[in-house]
Amino acid sequence: MGKGGEGSGDGKEENMAAWLVSVNTLKIQPYQLPPLGPRDVRVRMKAVGICGSDVHYLKRMSLAHFVVKEPMVIGHECAGVIEEVGSEVKSLAVGDRVALEPGISCSRCKYCKGGRYNLCPEMKFFATPPVHGSLANQLVHPAELCFKLPDNVSLEEGAMCEPLSVGVHACRRAGVGPETNVLIMGAGPIGLVTMFAARAFCAQKIVILDVDDYRLSVAKSLGADDIVKVSASMEDVDEEIIQIQKAMGADIDVTIDCAGFSKTMSTALNATCAGGKVCLVGMGHHDLTVPLTPAAAREVDIVGIFRYKDTWPLCIEFLRTGKIDVKPLITHRFGFSQKEVEEAFEVSARGRDAIKVMFNL
Repeated sequence: MGKGGEGSGDGKEENMAAWLVSVNTLKIQPYQLPPLGPRDVRVRMKAVGICGSDVHYLKRMSLAHFVVKEPMVIGHECAGVIEEVGSEVKSLAVGDRVALEPGISCSRCKYCKGGRYNLCPEMKFFATPPVHGSLANQLVHPAELCFKLPDNVSLEEGAMCEPLSVGVHACRRAGVGPETNVLIMGAGPIGLVTMFAARAFCAQKIVILDVDDYRLSVAKSLGADDIVKVSASMEDVDEEIIQIQKAMGADIDVTIDCAGFSKTMSTALNATCAGGKVCLVGMGHHDLTVPLTPAAAREVDIVGIFRYKDTWPLCIEFLRTGKIDVKPLITHRFGFSQKEVEEAFEVSARGRDAIKVMFNL
């Protein structure tokens, strides 16, 4: 279950994976899968996206308190086709196309039993050390975490359920609904899927901010009601809040910070109306210096998110019905060779016009 090791295994077709072996070094090497358990399925990967956290691990071999201490298979946004099912699996069959939820919780702790399994301290999450990820030919994964895709939802869209889940979970935590005016900080991949989710949750108006003109133009073309270009300077906060509130033209009920810097969080807290809510999604800075006292005096609630829970069925339904279209976010595609893996990560790390880089295996 995302834990295999190096080696070819049992004489069948050799399973290969992209291993992060050191800073800025990825190598396609054999990856031995664990035995198929009675409630597991073996999935042939077909679509795997690159996330910002994957790039972060590649560049630094760490993210927050997670440190890569030994070679690790990278990747966690994925979808594929089932090739084998365990003896107790009844809900899925060979040939089914599925999107994989990448985190395996313990199912026993108070968080799991209380319905917040995303907070499980024993979570085994793809490509979070020491657990191996999904950029491989094949994986073994619990059947209950593999969600069948409708005929009109592609495998690439299935892989996009992972980043989309972040936006859906953020909107749920922030209470986005038909009477909500939403401000989104950051027009990167997570900001854009959060915008899609807010629209699907029937937000009344959505304004999105960024420092980059190109990203803002993409956000506008994909459905933002308005956009505001901001700077990276803390000195500009007061002036920018006037612009932001003018663009919204009404109270800002919810602000979702998809960047996570002191500047963006300060803007969020000051711009959100009294009694409103700020949701922190991004992790740009580990420590933030923000104006908490004025926000508290206005009863602005602050909530955080960590990954997601129970989002795949809703994400798939949004894709099936066309309420959300993630296809425009997939800007670059690569195959699964040593050269292409290296190039794909270079493109993703470069940013600019690269929103979502996808592997087709």
